[in-house]
Amino acid sequence: WLKRSWGGEMENVSVLVAIGVNEHGFREVLGVVEGMSESKDSWLELLKNLYSRGLEKIDLTVSDKSKGLVEALPEIYPASKWQRCLFHFHRNVLAKVSHSKKATAAAMLKAIHAQESAEAATRKAIEVADALESMKLAAAAAVLREGVSESVTYYRFPRKHHRSIRTNNMLERIMKEIRRRTRVVGCFPDGKSALMLACARLRYVASKSWSDSRVYLDMKLLAEENEEKSA
Repeated sequence: WLKRSWGGEMENVSVLVAIGVNEHGFREVLGVVEGMSESKDSWLELLKNLYSRGLEKIDLTVSDKSKGLVEALPEIYPASKWQRCLFHFHRNVLAKVSHSKKATAAAMLKAIHAQESAEAATRKAIEVADALESMKLAAAAAVLREGVSESVTYYRFPRKHHRSIRTNNMLERIMKEIRRRTRVVGCFPDGKSALMLACARLRYVASKSWSDSRVYLDMKLLAEENEEKSA
């Protein structure tokens, strides 16, 4: 979220960023757009832009539970699976937990996604939800039950990929850098200048931190797993 001048008044606008891992396993900045909110229409604009520029297929999308993105994704990329970021999901559950019980609840949540399979994780989540209720944390248990199925999609991909695809920490680190630089500016005079600075920081991070020689994900593992499933 950035502040920009709009009709003589200062308003908050969102900068929507998509990054991805290509078929060779390297990270890329895919697209950046300005939106008046994180609405479905704003995300549709970004996704349509990606598709028009040649991104025909997405295997997995990882994000927090942005309602706009979740609703827009099937319209442009119906085959894409969606993984709810574990960090944000756990934070959503813990927001319903009192301070004195947060450490215990956090350890319980961590145990869910330490299981060997999605089925085992789901069973563990049921146990944890029951335990939370016994701790008089019914609201937290409800959030867990409602969202656990959205948090185990990563199990459908190679095990060596799990650590990298179960959260959107890679994007969060980049957004933190953008916020650090834009905070100095304060209010932008227009959307174009805000986007230009955001894109400049993205290019800088990609050129300095993303090595062209180090593969982020070994995509051969995904190809081999798909072959085994189709055999």
